Amino acid sequence: MSRIRNAIKKPMARSATTNGTAVLPNVDGRSIWVRRLSDLMALITHDLGGEDAISEMERGLIQRIATQQVAIEKLEASFAQDGAADDKQLDLHQRLSNTLRRNQEALGLKRRSKDITPTLDAYLARQA
Repeated sequence: MSRIRNAIKKPMARSATTNGTAVLPNVDGRSIWVRRLSDLMALITHDLGGEDAISEMERGLIQRIATQQVAIEKLEASFAQDGAADDKQLDLHQRLSNTLRRNQEALGLKRRSKDITPTLDAYLARQA
């Protein structure tokens, strides 16, 4: 029990990453790739039902998946700009893609729909 109490600290005692104010520690969040990483993490979290629907372990896996996706996108941008890719880059792309797929399977990545059916009261209020 004391381990749990120690882990749940006041916001000022937690890291910026834990508080959600930084994507990665000591990394400027304004770069295009960190912004993309943050966007992907938010989109995947949304697909899984939102912040309240995921565990801390899922949150970590979401960050790994988003990081791998960004790395793949950076490689693909390089391929497009250079007009070609060498064997080493293609091998890295393939390994990242396979790891990404396995991590997505581990997360059970699927869109979880939210029930947006209005209540009877809400429906009647809109009709009036």
